Amino acid sequence: MQALRRHQLVWLDEYAWHRVLAQASSTAPGLPAPSPQVQDCLAQWAQQAWPLVVTRQSAESAVRAPDGVLALGLAAPARWGRQPISVAASWPGVARQGAFPPAADIGPDLPAAAQAGWQRLCQGLARLGLPARVFGSYGWQRLTGMNYVHAASDVDLLIEAGTAAQADQAAALLRAAEAGPVRVDGELAFADGAAVAWREWLRFRAGQTDRILVKRLAGATLEDAGAWALTA
Repeated sequence: MQALRRHQLVWLDEYAWHRVLAQASSTAPGLPAPSPQVQDCLAQWAQQAWPLVVTRQSAESAVRAPDGVLALGLAAPARWGRQPISVAASWPGVARQGAFPPAADIGPDLPAAAQAGWQRLCQGLARLGLPARVFGSYGWQRLTGMNYVHAASDVDLLIEAGTAAQADQAAALLRAAEAGPVRVDGELAFADGAAVAWREWLRFRAGQTDRILVKRLAGATLEDAGAWALTA
């Protein structure tokens, strides 16, 4: 098994899903009864063997404690109210790990007016050797075939920019793509697992702000250039 990363996908085995569904159908003393909508959504996820996404972890789980509890989740499609659903599972219940779809895969899902610009963006990132994947509504829709995307949906990109220089190149391409009919959101991910929003990165590098919100597996902190060693 690989070390955990933000936005990583995991597939649970049958026994782990059995435990998840049992937990979702039980009522702990003093807590509200689980929503039938959540139970129905989780039952569908288990039946289809769809993946869950890694969310914020405790310090112990972040370093992959073999018997630790993983914080996972999913974004429910329109059928179940587009709500986030949290799931807890143990490491032994993870059958395999994976990733959201490559950015180029969602081209046919975009409005016709956005497809040419999206292709140019994906080609530009590929020329720079920067892997890009789509999470959020477009990513979940591509994975499950369920209805997620609506007229105001953004495209959420996760770009693996190993160095500050590569992040600059990726952010420049994203800024050039902003004129398109679909808003492109998302993050630049670095080799150490840290990630930043690409628009915040542009402001930070331009000196418009002296700190930036850095997201990691166990949480997020505001950091300045001195606290965060950037590789040029």
